Amino acid sequence: MTRRHFLKNSLSTLPAVVAAPHIIATQSISFDAAWYSRNRRFLDLPMARVACIDVGHGPAALFLHGYPLNSYQWRGALERLHTHRRCIAPDLMGLGLTEPHPDQTISPHTQAAMLAALLDHLNIDSVDLVANDSGGITAQIFITQYPTRVRSLLITNCDVDRNSPPSGFLPLVDLASKGTLVDRFFIPQLNDKNFARSAKGLGGLAYTYPNHLTDETIEIYLRPFTTSPLRKQQLNQYTLALGINDLIVLHEKLRQWKNPVRIVWGLKDPLFPVEWADFLDRTFPNSRGVRRIENANLFFPEEMPDLIAEEALKLWVRS
Repeated sequence: MTRRHFLKNSLSTLPAVVAAPHIIATQSISFDAAWYSRNRRFLDLPMARVACIDVGHGPAALFLHGYPLNSYQWRGALERLHTHRRCIAPDLMGLGLTEPHPDQTISPHTQAAMLAALLDHLNIDSVDLVANDSGGITAQIFITQYPTRVRSLLITNCDVDRNSPPSGFLPLVDLASKGTLVDRFFIPQLNDKNFARSAKGLGGLAYTYPNHLTDETIEIYLRPFTTSPLRKQQLNQYTLALGINDLIVLHEKLRQWKNPVRIVWGLKDPLFPVEWADFLDRTFPNSRGVRRIENANLFFPEEMPDLIAEEALKLWVRS
């Protein structure tokens, strides 16, 4: 993926903002890996030390990344939207640089509880929610558990109702059940980045343009949960939890949620066929319809940030 330039020289000597409630950003900032490293915050919550980006000003928007990614997935969208919203992008538990407590249970339900604690910590009452992939599971659970805390939902390819987990995810669940997921599937991709970009790696399986997936980005996504036996075990736990269907029982509650929803769906995704986007469209009473994206795979929100920003701004203006 094409890398952007560093901060303009006039900003390059500024220290990282770690104590302020949020970063007041300017249009001159380019959200590359160096910027991400400087501006990441760590918040001590009851269940984890949560790594997150908190950038911009205005009403808050909360971005939920997919598996096995982290909040870096949303860098392009944050760069385009931080002048319109205070953008909050946490690393979910078990992924990225968030450090769950050793005895913390990790599941989509506890992820939702962590997000509520995060918003409480930041004194944020409600958010515009943006979600992709497994983040979409947590988004749906969050809406049913905290319906008044979500003003709008922009949802992309993800688990929906009976298609959770999708059959293509089950081999990872099997490896997690054996305790070999990281060693068998992810470490080989770190050792051979071309394998990660191949049809059998993360790039070929989930990206529209796998050859654009840089070595640096692969490291940012996959290295953190290889660093200790605890981190490996926590990823196994989360993977096993994603192998359980938590969504069918939510259908009626989702039907009762009347805030605006926009659905944007990549049609090249083998895990989440577009029929499930149509299912969501029928489920949410205030759905603003489905936008179908030709030849877009699961993680297209990372690859097509202009599209995500366009849809978010349209939804937020109309909400």
